[in-house]
Amino acid sequence: MIAGPVAITGAKGRLGRALVGALTQMGVEVRPWSRPEFDLDKTSAADALLERDGPTVVVHGAAWTDVDGCAREPALARRRNSDAVAELAASCRSSGVSLVLVSTNEVFDGSRTDGAGYAVDDVARPINEYGASKLAGEQAAAAAYRDAVAEKLWIVRTSWLYGPPGADFPHKIVAAAKRVPVGESLRVVADEFGSPTYTEDLAPAVLALISGETPGGTYHLVNAGHTSRAGWAERILAAERLAVPIDRISQREFHRASSPPAWGVLDASLAASLGVALRPWEDAADDYLLRSRASR
Repeated sequence: MIAGPVAITGAKGRLGRALVGALTQMGVEVRPWSRPEFDLDKTSAADALLERDGPTVVVHGAAWTDVDGCAREPALARRRNSDAVAELAASCRSSGVSLVLVSTNEVFDGSRTDGAGYAVDDVARPINEYGASKLAGEQAAAAAYRDAVAEKLWIVRTSWLYGPPGADFPHKIVAAAKRVPVGESLRVVADEFGSPTYTEDLAPAVLALISGETPGGTYHLVNAGHTSRAGWAERILAAERLAVPIDRISQREFHRASSPPAWGVLDASLAASLGVALRPWEDAADDYLLRSRASR
């Protein structure tokens, strides 16, 4: 059981909302931190928030996740995803508060070809500014907690997040499919792989990880299994009964500012061995789409 209160940064974001909901269901006191009181560009407010709210744990879900934006403005990416983490971690550590840092599969280069997911102890070697800024944030947090990692710091890497309130990959695919003229197809990348992860599954898994006797350290938490962007899109269109053909293109054909790892699959077996595992991505995706339809 988590002894609250628990502070959530980015509490109005996709994962933040799910974390607040999961904690509320558990009966744990929640301290939601969002802009303007907690801002990645002004994290000097952390000391005052820690003193005001007295959390036992801070889950840092806030980040600048615009991957292409990070590529265009690398200095800003470092400021928000690394420097801000360093400042928050230092404040938490000096106050004796535990920290959970949410990170990404994009700390890996995606060059693996053996079909296995990246393990927590595999060498992180990001190929884009977003991944580099998030890895720098991990390193900053570890430096702040270097003498207390086993009990005070958890780094949780995940991938391809989706969930309420929309404007995510499933919603974008559905919207794009509805705009496709009759007889034409929807172009989706087929050589980028990862594990679509539902925030409503991830949030309770994060809390389960920190509520027991699980030691601090780095963990991977994703819905089980993996697919390509095109495979995910096909699942979405089938669930929505949209008969739009997919034109499976390569990353090279899909022009963007950033280069995501081609193989972004994470091995979540360490967390699973401790009793924390998420259901298959297909089941989670179908459930999400069913809920989305019901709420329309």
